[in-house]
Amino acid sequence: MAASKRHSVKSVSPRIDVDDQLFKYTKSNGSKSFEQIAQNWLLKPLPDSQVKYSFWLYAVTLIACVARFYMIWYPNEVVFDEVHFGKFASYYLERTYFFDVHPPFAKMAIAFIGWLVGYDGSYKFDDIGDSYETHPAPYIAYRSFNAILGTLTVPILFNTLKELNFKAITCAFGALLVAVDNAHVTETRLILLDAILLISIASSFYCFVRFYKSQLTSPFSLQWYTWLYATGISLSFVISTKYIGVMTYSAIGIGIIANLWQLLDIRAGLSLKLFTRHFSRRLNGLILIPFCIYLFWFWVHFTVLNKSGPGDVFMSAEFQDTLGDSPLSIGSKQVNFYDIITIKHTDTNAFLHSHLAYYPLRYEDGRVSSEGQQITGYMHEDINNEWEVLPVKELPSTKGQPVLLNDKIRLRHVSSNTFLLAHDVASPLYPTNEEITTVSEEDANGPAYKETIFAFQPLKKTDEGYEIRTKNTQFRIFHVETAVALWTHNDELLPEWGFEQQEVNGSKDVVNPENHWAIEAITNLDDERKVYTPKVTKSMSFWSKWFELQNSMFEHNNKLSAEHPFASQPQSWPGGLCGVSFWTSDSQRKQIFFTANIVGWWIQVISMAVFAGIILADLATRQRGYFALGKITREKLYGPLLFLFLGWACHYFPFFLMHRQKFLHHYLPAHMIISLFTAGLWEVIFSDCKSLDPSIDEEEAGAKYNECPKIYTPLLAIFFIVSSVAIVWFFIYFAPLIYGNVSLPPTEVVKRQWFDIKLNFAK
Repeated sequence: MAASKRHSVKSVSPRIDVDDQLFKYTKSNGSKSFEQIAQNWLLKPLPDSQVKYSFWLYAVTLIACVARFYMIWYPNEVVFDEVHFGKFASYYLERTYFFDVHPPFAKMAIAFIGWLVGYDGSYKFDDIGDSYETHPAPYIAYRSFNAILGTLTVPILFNTLKELNFKAITCAFGALLVAVDNAHVTETRLILLDAILLISIASSFYCFVRFYKSQLTSPFSLQWYTWLYATGISLSFVISTKYIGVMTYSAIGIGIIANLWQLLDIRAGLSLKLFTRHFSRRLNGLILIPFCIYLFWFWVHFTVLNKSGPGDVFMSAEFQDTLGDSPLSIGSKQVNFYDIITIKHTDTNAFLHSHLAYYPLRYEDGRVSSEGQQITGYMHEDINNEWEVLPVKELPSTKGQPVLLNDKIRLRHVSSNTFLLAHDVASPLYPTNEEITTVSEEDANGPAYKETIFAFQPLKKTDEGYEIRTKNTQFRIFHVETAVALWTHNDELLPEWGFEQQEVNGSKDVVNPENHWAIEAITNLDDERKVYTPKVTKSMSFWSKWFELQNSMFEHNNKLSAEHPFASQPQSWPGGLCGVSFWTSDSQRKQIFFTANIVGWWIQVISMAVFAGIILADLATRQRGYFALGKITREKLYGPLLFLFLGWACHYFPFFLMHRQKFLHHYLPAHMIISLFTAGLWEVIFSDCKSLDPSIDEEEAGAKYNECPKIYTPLLAIFFIVSSVAIVWFFIYFAPLIYGNVSLPPTEVVKRQWFDIKLNFAK
């Protein structure tokens, strides 16, 4: 029994280190236990009454609720990324396969709300500004779900600070920094993923604190296991929502590793067998079980999305064979040689087109062309969009045989009876790219024959040899002789001689995703091929699907590097220097603009600078033998506050290493964590931080230095009240940009253009 008690006390000491002096004192003094002398401040009684905690908890939660539910129905139009996540929910409800770079959990949660209210997913949230009156969808239910989660995040943050033994007013201030933050309110009252992400991260930190505290008194108890697995489940929700969950894992992992390092210390009194038990339980609760839950959501994802859909093109042909027919795919037909087809560019929706007009001898910059027949991208259906798929001469008769990916083919322009050709002549608008033209049948079968050979190149090497189907199969139109891929663009159109249509040229950047094409239709189908034949689906193992999807997700996430007008860099985030336009109504001159509560965010920036200064000063003075800070103060600084500061860093600095598009909303997890840190730091600052005797290191002085320092509550309250008033003022001042329900005159719009914020209707 004594041995058991010794383990429960010494093995779980939460201090950064165990003092040699204190340890020796404990071992030599049989009348006093290690627990009596080395009590951690986390286990001390709460500094305020439960009544105070309850009052402030309900007050700040009510504020958060009102802020998120105020005019939740407005605007009754699609706002910003609701076009994506509302659309994905509809695909789930219709069971049609789609592709996204984020894991499925949060999107399925939104779809589940749609299922609960009986929605069939018929509207696909096509464009920002689409009216929910003309396109009925349960947008209020979707938004309310996120608003509930955003509201519940606030009491979780409050209780996290409470579990860390901070005063009730400190807990309230930390929660208020999120409750009335403009960015948090905007993001958690629309159909977006961040409400689910943020509450999962908040739960992960709260559960970890509860787990850490439970081991101080009862390791391996039911309570200990409960909070261990609750932490793991919360982490699984984070990683199953967005892959920045890796950052949350790293933050919690810092606390776990520090704790295991304590337990490994021989002075903690644990045998290697017992330490291995601690390690294995954490491995199971925080890694293995969460990973299984994470995989479970993908299993549900694959099970629900069993019909062909818009995400097919991102997956291999083998994967597509596992999907059944959907309304989108029923009209898809196998493409055979000698079919007359139309080909559409997937990025611009332009048809591959030719007409009886020719490139001018000289372009505007003096370059000379081949004067060949023009090849353009044309936006409308037209007889000049039709091409016949022909085999190369070397092949035997292929009449009626399917065209396979990477087969060598030739394309005959039907209306002009000429053949598509690429050659080493500069294109009209891009001198570094090749001109695409057509040549007569005589030349195509004579000297220009090799220049007319193309291939429908697969986007994935594993798809080579699969049959091509209309609409569903994407490919590159690859020129075999010169190794270029056909590309068209709409950023600059051809001049008047090209009828202001899109240029088509041969790009040497073959693998660029802007080179993708698909066959839109077959125009010469006979009656037999027009008959619908149900698709026979094939099976594919879960692991094969999962690995393929992971590869596609990471590949396309890394490709999100194109410039975006509202993208921003991480160095601008902590100060709230930028923002994003979410929605505008030109007729009413109203807008929703996503930006920070700049007052609150700058308080946090100042707090981090103050913390860094305190830590550096403490370390420097201790090196010179001057111990200015009291023991409990140092425990707070180097314990929970340092942990929260590192948690912020884990959610912030990795973005500097990413090459993908970055936006202000990526900072919200870091902001939420640093909100807790900020409140806790100022309580420490407004307390009697000094050592009882600056000449004595209290870490070595024993139990008489173990009392919690006095907190100067009136000064702390004044600081929090003044800061809160300023934060709430900013929230109200910028409220027209949060809810979009007020039309501001240009002069008022200009007043709200702080830092780099650029608003609409400023003139």
